[in-house]
Amino acid sequence: MAVHTIMMDFTIKSNSPGDSEERQNLINTLESALSTHVKDLKILQTTEVVDGFIVFFLGYKGTLVTARAFEKGVLTVNVEFYKGKDEDPLMNFEVVRKIEGVIRESLRSQWSHKYPPFKRADKVNKYFLTSDERLLEYDTDALLYEERSAYQKIQIFHSRSCGNFLVLDDLQNLSDADLVYTETLMQRGKENYEGKEILILGGGDGALLWELLKEKPKFVTMIDIDEMVIQACRIHMRKSCGNCLDNYDGPNYKIIVDDCVKIMDQYIEEGRDFDYIFGDLTDVPISLTPQGVHWDFIRLILEKSFKVLRSTGKYMTHVNGSCSPSSIQMYEDQLKKLSVEVEYSSDHAFVPSFLEDWVFLQVWKKQAQQKVPN
Repeated sequence: MAVHTIMMDFTIKSNSPGDSEERQNLINTLESALSTHVKDLKILQTTEVVDGFIVFFLGYKGTLVTARAFEKGVLTVNVEFYKGKDEDPLMNFEVVRKIEGVIRESLRSQWSHKYPPFKRADKVNKYFLTSDERLLEYDTDALLYEERSAYQKIQIFHSRSCGNFLVLDDLQNLSDADLVYTETLMQRGKENYEGKEILILGGGDGALLWELLKEKPKFVTMIDIDEMVIQACRIHMRKSCGNCLDNYDGPNYKIIVDDCVKIMDQYIEEGRDFDYIFGDLTDVPISLTPQGVHWDFIRLILEKSFKVLRSTGKYMTHVNGSCSPSSIQMYEDQLKKLSVEVEYSSDHAFVPSFLEDWVFLQVWKKQAQQKVPN
């Protein structure tokens, strides 16, 4: 059940909205094309605005059509109606094609565009953003979980193509189809985790912990602040996390529900260190400059991580989509400003539920060159 909004765009003659004859011809064209497919169509009102005019049509079951003509030579047509769960849409995309063709030919438009219905006011959200804030429509068909914790809004949807997927504060995080995300983050096949001590910062969905445990590590510690995420994924994301979230203590792992900054401070004081640290926390922000609370948090995590990382260890993290190169560059710039000198490499993978290529970094302490004796 949702409100459907269908949009069409056309070119018209510049300044034609200001010509009474041209205006009437445009309105007649719209009425003729729309009334063929929208029953009981009638004009409600025509209103002049500073850059042209707007005409409102009302049709069957409250279908509202808003057409706006701009003096710059553009006409936009928006059709809005409500579609119930078991109802046929009042206007499908094939009908939109026909209407667009009639209007384009009648107005002799140089070009026109039509868009599939935008589905609004639906409990099951279908729209999420790419890293560079382009809108994507997903084939979600059910909302399995929705709660707001002390830290964020937590949702788990079902998608026909990706299975169950976790969304935090309206940003997609992980789906059943995203094993490639976890494997690229951990550089499976390139890094040897057997017998290693590992720290995961974040990772509340359990997917990274589950895959690392298959690599026979000595011990894995996972710290996540939001227990509601852990419990929701334990129930609804078992294809990704297996059974590792069922117990917070295992033979070779421990899950700590707490602030990772506080726990790392304890580790620094105790002199504890790790072979691998995973920064599985917030994505790198999209911003003009590396300023603000999110960037401050990123820098804080990096500094503390390298204080508990062994000299031969690696810090592994996800960064952002490859279509956001400026944010990736800003992150790399922060690495160059750390109190310890580091080197890094990168990898990338197309993540199914993100519908884009994602970038991952592997960072390690730069080793002092040994002097070769004469």
